[in-house]
Order: sequence, then C-alpha cells, then structure tokens
Amino acid sequence: MSLLSSLSSSSDALSAFDRAIAITQNNVTNASTPGYATQRAILDAQPFDLPAGLSGGVSAGVPQSTRNVFAEAAVDRAQTSLGTASQQAASLGAVQSALGLSDTGGIPATLGNLFSSFSAWSQNPTSVAGRQAVVDSAQRTADSFRTTVVNLQQVRQDTETQISQQVDQINGYAQQLQTYNVQVRAGDRNDAGLDAKIYATVESLSQLANITTSVQSDGTVTVLLGGQTPLVIGDQQYNISRSISAPSGQAVPPSAAILDASGRDVTAQVTGGQLGALLQTHNQVLASLLGDATQPGSLNRLAQAVADRVNALLTAGTVSDGPPAVSGGALFSYDTSNVTNVAASLAMDPSMTPDQLAAIDPGPPYVSNGTALKLAGLANPQNSADQIDNISYVQFFGNAAADVGRRLSAATDQQAVQQQVVTQAQTVRQQISGVSLDEQAALLVEYQRTYQANAQFFVVLNSITQTAVNLLGAVA
Repeated sequence: MSLLSSLSSSSDALSAFDRAIAITQNNVTNASTPGYATQRAILDAQPFDLPAGLSGGVSAGVPQSTRNVFAEAAVDRAQTSLGTASQQAASLGAVQSALGLSDTGGIPATLGNLFSSFSAWSQNPTSVAGRQAVVDSAQRTADSFRTTVVNLQQVRQDTETQISQQVDQINGYAQQLQTYNVQVRAGDRNDAGLDAKIYATVESLSQLANITTSVQSDGTVTVLLGGQTPLVIGDQQYNISRSISAPSGQAVPPSAAILDASGRDVTAQVTGGQLGALLQTHNQVLASLLGDATQPGSLNRLAQAVADRVNALLTAGTVSDGPPAVSGGALFSYDTSNVTNVAASLAMDPSMTPDQLAAIDPGPPYVSNGTALKLAGLANPQNSADQIDNISYVQFFGNAAADVGRRLSAATDQQAVQQQVVTQAQTVRQQISGVSLDEQAALLVEYQRTYQANAQFFVVLNSITQTAVNLLGAVA
C-alpha cells in the first residue's frame, strides 16, 4: 500500500466523518422542527484489495432517514378523526344554540304558553282578556318559529362559508406539496428540511379531510382525497371546489357538494376531517331541521301540524249560536306552496281578530267551551289527530333537539378521546423517528474523536511522505 494511497484513503475518511458530524449537528438543530425525522449518517466501506490497487477505507454514503411511513399514517388518521370530532362539536354547538332550548321565546316555551292560554280561555270562553291572551300567545309562537329558522339559516350560511374556506385551505396545502414534489424531482430528494416540510404539510392537510398518501419511486408524494380523488400526483395539482345549490327549479334549502378538478361530485368520498364534519352538519343535521330536496324538515313539519290542527279546530267551531251561527276563523297562516318554507312563513292570519276565536263546539254534543277544551288538550294529546308521529308537538320538537344534543355529546366525548389518540400516535412517531439529543450528543463525540484520529493519522502520513520526498531529492 503506497503512501499516496494511504493519504487518499485518510482524506476520504476525513470527508466522510466531517459529513457525519454535519448531519448530527443538523439533527440537533432541527430537534423541534415540525415533521423532521432524524437523519443517520451512512459510512460506506471501500473495497480493500492491495494487488488491485484498492486501499479500503470509508466514504460518505447517502444519509438514511428514520421516518416510518406506518407511524406517519397513524398520526394522519388520528388527526383526521380529531378534526372531524372538533368541527362536529363546534358546529353542533352552534345548531343547539340556534334552537333556543332554554330561551323563554323559544319554540318549546311559546308552544307551552299557547296551550296554557287555550286552557285559561276554556275556563271563561267569553273573556275578552282570555281571547286576547290566545292571540298574543299565537303571535309569539309564530315569531319563535321564524326566529329559530333565521338562527338556523345563519348557522347554515356560516357553515357554507367554512366549507369554502376549508376547500381553499386544502387546495393551498396541495399546491405546497406540488411545489415540494417539483423540488424533489429537481434533485432535493435527500434534503431533510424539504422532507420535514412535506410531512408537516401532509399532517396539516389530514386535519381538514380524509386523505391517503403514498411515496413514489422518484420520492414524490401522491395525495388522494377519500382514497380516490387526486389532489397531488407528481408535479401536478388538482383543485377541488364546492357547490352550494338546490336542484334546478326547486325552491328548497341548498345542499353542499364537493367537486373534483373535472367537476364531478365527490361529496360521498369526504367522510372525515373538518370538511367532512361541515358537510355532515350542512347536508344532514341542518337539512333534517330546515328541509332540502328530499325532506320538508322537522321544523316545517311541526309548524304545519300545529297550524293545521289549531286552524281545523277553530274553523269547525262557532263564535256564537246565532241565528245564524258564526263560524270561527283560522288563527295561523303560512306558505302552502312550499313545504320547506312553512316555519319561516308561519304567522298570525292577517284576518284574525280576538272576537273570531270560536270556543263553541257545535257537536253533537253541543259544548259551549268544547273547541277551547280541545285546543287546551293539545298539550297532552290523546287523539292521534292532535299528534305528530304519535307524540305531542312539544315532544316532537324535543326529540329533534335531543338528536342534536346526542350528536353534540358524542362529538365532544370523541374530541377528548381523539386528542389522546393523536398524542399517543405522535409519541410513537417521536420514539421511532424523532431526534434524541442524548443519542446525537454521543454520536457527535464519537464522530469528532474519529475525525481527530484520522486527522492525526493524516498528519503523520503527510510527514512521512514529505520526508520520503526529501530523501529522494537528496539521493538524486
């Protein structure tokens, strides 16, 4: 083995350990960088075959990342579930608040007051004050329905705004990943900083929607929405968009849809993350209350049932015996042309005055306060004609509100659970690929000492070589 070969081998070793030290220092520097995975220095052994002129030694290999794709996938799934639960809790909380359950002007309270006014009137059907109380209670009941609808419509508009914002964010993250993929293809595949940015962006994106990711052979990341709809493939990005509309020609509350880059409806694929929760609130929870193209909505059903039954009883009764007998008037009016607009249009019949309230049931049998008694009985109905879905009007509203409450409670509980799951998944990922400062400190000392030993060896070889050169010069 010649001195020059030894010098070359020693020089290569110095470069390799210098590279190892740099990688270790970079790990320490980025210990708290989001998405960063520890890089391991690779020292490749060089062939040793003296007859063939191969002097051995080491050289710097391609750094190896400790990133674990399974740990990353676990974190992303946990983040998606947390995003779903968190957004559900926030959105359902807004829906529950809009229902005005504890408000004295809310639907349960005003319906109860209306039935109480019927009961008080039945005890003195000729009372002017009693009749006026009925009219006033009816007005407040109609107001409560309209107010609740307005509140829920505001929640729906807010939800639609958030859906638009989430779509924009998803497209923004997809654009970032597309840019990173371009950098990877340009030769930055082994850049630990770029790698950290890619996975931090994927984790943020997973909070917004259920996605699947895969790393291609060229190092680029492919991202699919719902496992099917492309967001990023190589150096190409595919924007999604949102559509808020009702079927053509139908005056009903709109539904929210997510469209892929070609305009195809892919709403069914968005089942998780904040966007999935917003779509569920808009298209399921709010639609069940306000209606859509497939259903009138529970508030509209309730408003129509109350108005129709009260009006039917009053118009079947009489105000006086006559002759001729004077029939009662309708108490409520609403838009009869649109089943999804009943609650929003519910009002006192403009032609109704207190003296048109019919207390008499002409029978048979004739009962002077029979109609008023039947109206008072709506509070605890025994007759199926006085019920909706075989329960009272107040119970019907309570069931609709309870459904929202159950969903909210489940989302709140799930949010707490998923926060723990995210923490656990991140802890496991940290144990696998995170930076251990103690480990890096030990490696740094090891590489530095090895570098110093090789440097000293290089100095000795250089001195010997110089001496040999001087001797050859003297001989010549």
